[in-house]
Amino acid sequence: MITRQIGKAGGYLANGIVQGLARIRINPNVLTFTGFAINLGAAYLFAGGYFRWAGVAVIFAAVFDLTDGPVARTTRRVTSFGAFFDSVLDRYSDLCLLIGLLIYYGRINRFEYVTVVAVAMIGSVMTSYTRARAESLIPTCKVGFLERPERIVLIIIGALTERMAPVLWVIVVLSNLTVVHRVLHTYREARMAANAGPQP
Repeated sequence: MITRQIGKAGGYLANGIVQGLARIRINPNVLTFTGFAINLGAAYLFAGGYFRWAGVAVIFAAVFDLTDGPVARTTRRVTSFGAFFDSVLDRYSDLCLLIGLLIYYGRINRFEYVTVVAVAMIGSVMTSYTRARAESLIPTCKVGFLERPERIVLIIIGALTERMAPVLWVIVVLSNLTVVHRVLHTYREARMAANAGPQP
């Protein structure tokens, strides 16, 4: 009951923000870029070791990330370029946040976590790539444990609690398991399609 009320309140808040942004006719691509710019600031804060402030910045960036699409639909300004632009800046945002952490762990001589962050970067990129590449071969590939929203939530939790190290391990394991899951799913779907063959 409480969680339902929280969810409903969050929905009202999000809808209010979307409607407000739609009324001032802001370009959705500006929202996308603003979210990216805030994430750059968060990356800088991560590099300096200001984890809690970085977490707050990532939350603000997420507001823009969550509203650009709804604003585009509300104002009837949905474009193929907008979707492409959003995806590209999402990837840059993800990598910049992790680069910030890479710099931080390098500065404090925790080179084992430099490696962990690097593997997390690989998992993050490959999670997106495997879906995009798979969907050029099969209808859909939305399987997996960890997509971008979950990664962002984990990063926010790690930043605000200053427990980033275990969060990075979770991202490393689950993102790369997601890649494996998508490879296996694509293999099965492609094999089924090949076995079905053209109908006489």
